[in-house]
Parts: sequence; structure tokens; C-alpha cells
Amino acid sequence: MISLICAFVILLIGYIVYGRVVDRLFGPDDRQTPAYRLQDGVDFVPLGTGKAFLIQLLNIAGTGPIFGALMGACFGPIVFLWIIFGAILGGGVHDYMSGMISARHDGASIAELSGIYLGNAAKWIMRVFSVLLLLLTGTVFVTSPAALLSQLTPSALGMTFWTIVILIYYILATLLPIDKIIGRLYPVFGVVLILMAVGIIAGIIKDKLTVPEITLTNLHPNELPVWPYMFITVACGAISGFHATQSPLMAKCISSERVGRKIFYGAMISESVIALVWAAGGIAFYGTTGGLNGALSNLGQSGVVYEISTGMLGKLGGLLAVIGVIACPITSGDTAFRSARLIIAETFGLDQKYIRNRLMITLPLLCVGAILTQLDFNVLWRYFSWSNQTLAMISLWVAAAYLIKTKSNKFVSLIAAAPAAFMSAVSMTYILMAKEGLRLSSVIAYPIGIVFALSLFCVYLYVTFRNVGKTLGDNNA
Repeated sequence: MISLICAFVILLIGYIVYGRVVDRLFGPDDRQTPAYRLQDGVDFVPLGTGKAFLIQLLNIAGTGPIFGALMGACFGPIVFLWIIFGAILGGGVHDYMSGMISARHDGASIAELSGIYLGNAAKWIMRVFSVLLLLLTGTVFVTSPAALLSQLTPSALGMTFWTIVILIYYILATLLPIDKIIGRLYPVFGVVLILMAVGIIAGIIKDKLTVPEITLTNLHPNELPVWPYMFITVACGAISGFHATQSPLMAKCISSERVGRKIFYGAMISESVIALVWAAGGIAFYGTTGGLNGALSNLGQSGVVYEISTGMLGKLGGLLAVIGVIACPITSGDTAFRSARLIIAETFGLDQKYIRNRLMITLPLLCVGAILTQLDFNVLWRYFSWSNQTLAMISLWVAAAYLIKTKSNKFVSLIAAAPAAFMSAVSMTYILMAKEGLRLSSVIAYPIGIVFALSLFCVYLYVTFRNVGKTLGDNNA
């Protein structure tokens, strides 16, 4: 339990200290934000800081910090270290930069930002990649809450019924102005989400459950290697490329650049707190990583969440916790489809003030999502997790390129380039080793992953030094 308390404290210190460092290096100012300059009553709508924070938190906190944290906890308390330092040094930087750079470019998507800072080819790759990721995300966030709702309601209201209901809600949330449904419901769901996490901690304390202290030992019962599997499995709890598709939504709504740290970096740290709670709760409730892994295999992720919630808090408290877990994916799934709509609209120049144009994009997207719900959840999750972390890698390289281009001290960009190189190694190694990848042995995959990351970092250093030389030359002239 001491390790868990220390983890919470380190996350708080990380937000206060490193979050402020990142904020100062970026340099927010008093320029008019897109929310006012481009206000359209649909996507560009000024929101207060508190409301924008809660919406951002619910946008990014799908089932990732819950399901991902539970599966990551099967590796043992070593997962705490990745959640802590991944969030402070990687995830927080990623979310802050993707949101703030978007605000500087009229709320542009990560695909458009990739084109501006990495080239036209990167823009088209990211357009396709982002939409595919958002479709996978939206689908994952249909099936998981539908499975939980089917457990809480009479058998007549099964998985299919709730899937249809959620898809109908997604149509409305994707089409309507952001302040009509999302702006009104999300703050309420945000409070429920926070209460849920507090409830799980209270349950651990009340039942005197043991949360193991941090060790570097791999305790996964199936002997999956920590590298790279744990770094992919945890997904949203530490760093997530999905967030780069969500931050531009609030970049269109923030009232001032100076609140960016609270909204973007702060929401990521808050999500990591939720991930820590569920990772600790999973190990504590089942006693061992083997017990947790067995429960995940037998009950599925939704079943484990239900069992932990009701087992720790009783029916009433468990119901509150489960509602929070339902709210998480639903409030990320709707904005996943909304973000996909905006990226497609941006690509084809379709003005989203007109509902006809929104319908043209939304209905086909939701139809594809409905078809994908028929696939096995575990398969969907694995593809989602890998594409998620690959997008995070690219988004961090975009942030590094932005800092090189806009800052006189080019080495400021290391705050983004270092985690970008790390995630490059993770992403490449995983797809070489995984069942859904090339299934190569670690003897081959590890060196290739390291060489890939080092190669990208060398390109980064070359570009950085070239720009330093160019700046010195301009100053001498």
C-alpha cells in the first residue's frame, strides 16, 4: 500500500513540477483561441475551464485506464512504474502538445498537424491511420459498456439491445453541437467517474486488502515478457495516441491558452490515477496475478469489473462503480466517432455547420462500427492497443518537429523526442513479436526495435543540429 500512496504523490508532483516545465517551454500566451475566433455553435464553442477539463477527461478515459490497467496488472506491481513515469514524461507531454499545437492551428486534427510538420505523405498516412484507430476505439467502446449493461438489466435486454441503444446515442452525440449533449452530460459523468475511483480505494482500505509493493519482477502467469507487452497492454493509463485525436476537440473550445496545462496535462494525470486504482484493485481483490489473469480469462474484462465493484462495495456501491465504468467508454466512444467525422470533413472540405454534411459522414461511420462489433473483443483490443501506441509515437514526433521549428532553443524538443523514441521501440518490437503481427522471436524483434528507434532519433538529431546551424547563420547575417 505504501507503493500505491507514493505513486499517487509522484503523479501529483509530476503534474505540478514537470507539467509546469512543459507549459513554460511551450509558451502559452493571450492570443484569441479558436473557440472565439472561429465560433460556429457546433464544434467551436467556448467552454469554462472546469467543464473543458471534465469533458477532456471523459473523452480520453474510455475503458483503457480500467481494462488496460487490469490486464497490465497481470504483470505485477511493476505496472505501477510504467503508469507513473509513462504518464508524467510521455502521456502528459503527448496530450498537452497535441492539444496546444492544435489550438495554434485553428483546432486542426493530428493528421493535419502531421502534414504541416512531417510532410504531405505523413498527413495522408495519419488521416487513414487516425480514422481506422477511431473506428476501432469507437467499436471497443460500444461492446464493453454493452456487456456491462447486459449484466445489470433483465436477460431480455441483452448485448444486442444495448449495442443498438449505444449506437443510436453515438449518432446523436456525433451530430449535435458539442454543448448540447456532451457539454451537459459529461460533467455529471466526470463526477461519477471520480467517485468510482474513490470507492475502489475505500473498498481496499475497508476490506484490508493487500496491495503489493513495487518490484521489478515479472509476475505474469503466462510468462509474457514485460517488454514490449506491458507497455502496449496498459494503453491509455500511461500514454495513448487516441488522446491526440481527442485533444483537438477541446482545442476548439478552450477559453485561453493559459489553461492548457490544467485541461490537457491535468486530464492525463487524472486518468493515470484511475489506472493506478484499477491496477491496484485488481491485484488486491484476487490476491495474485494468477487469480486476476484467471478471472479475466473466465469472466472477461467487463465481468471482472463487475465482480470487483460489487465484491468490494456491495450492490449499491458496486452499481455506482459500474455506472462510472459504463460512462467511461460511452463518453469516449461518442467523441471517437465525432473526431473521425471531423478528420474526414477536414480531408474533403465539408463544412460541418450543415447537418446534411454531418449526416453524410456520420451514418457510414456508425454502420462500419456496427459491423466491427461482431468481431472478438480481445482481437479488437490488441489491434486497438498497438495502433494506439503507434499513433502516440507519431504524435510525439510531430510535437518534437513543432518545437524545433518554433523555438530558438532547438533542444527544448527533447521533451517530446525522448518519449517518441521510446514509443518507437515499443511499437516496432510489439508488432514484430505479437500474434497479430509477424510472430518473430525476441532475439530478432528486440534488436530491430532498438535499431528502428535509434535511427529515428538520429534523424531527429540531424534535423535539430541543422536547424541550430541555420539559426546561428541567420543571426550572424
